Amino acid sequence: MDVIIITGLSGSGKSTAIHAFEDMGMFCSDNLPVVLLPELVRIMRETKQSGGIVAGIDAREGEFLERFSEVHRRLVEEGNNVRVIFLDARDEVLIRRFSETRRRHPLGDMDVPLAIRHERELLAPLRAEANDCIDTSSMNVHQLKQHVVKHVNPNQSEKRLVVTLLSFGFKYGLPLEADLLFDLRFLPNPFFVPELSTKTGLDEPVREYVFNQADALEMLERMEGMLNFLIPLYEKEGKAYLTVAVGCTGGRHRSVAFAHRMKSFMDEKMPGYQAFIRHRDIEKG
Repeated sequence: MDVIIITGLSGSGKSTAIHAFEDMGMFCSDNLPVVLLPELVRIMRETKQSGGIVAGIDAREGEFLERFSEVHRRLVEEGNNVRVIFLDARDEVLIRRFSETRRRHPLGDMDVPLAIRHERELLAPLRAEANDCIDTSSMNVHQLKQHVVKHVNPNQSEKRLVVTLLSFGFKYGLPLEADLLFDLRFLPNPFFVPELSTKTGLDEPVREYVFNQADALEMLERMEGMLNFLIPLYEKEGKAYLTVAVGCTGGRHRSVAFAHRMKSFMDEKMPGYQAFIRHRDIEKG
């Protein structure tokens, strides 16, 4: 089993690194007593859990840190693929980060520079056994996450940004979860066509009516271009989920038809991303 141990100085980005692995589908536990790690591996194997384990270990372990070398050796002897990642940063960077976040140093009642120095001494044995030592001094949280995904664990595929294509009706209110919002109320409304009023954008006659209009086709092309441009940028910035809301008056005709066309576009032109459709108001009215 793949076992990744994240350790290092407080304020160096351990939580960010652990969250990056969690986003990749690995089981993560922060501040797990190191002596319990072999038992966790055993349980994961017995329950046939896949994806590997990530354990965060730091100076809060206290006396347990003295058992680290013993536990590390045991995990390797039992056939696990163990990798130790040590995160570090310059003292002045760590001091600034504690000042900005107003967090107390986990080692307790001492000034931050002294606590950092003491923590380095406690973690020296772990650093000596690390497979990777990463200096995060010049990294923000997004850059550290990208480094972990692309360089530290190259055999693990990164989970891409998840896109929800949400159709809705303006008459029922704006969706609070929307990151991007498109208004289709400028297009002719199928509701006022007697043979289409009781149908929805899930029905082919409604879709034909909507997309037989030049303005609808141009709007669709512009929206697809916008998604193609923005989605990789949102992902680069570290966003895991994006909700694209498409609205018309009642949320049953135009918005539904557009959501399905955008889903087809993403499946064909942007296959690396997961795209889902949700029709908020299709049953209303």
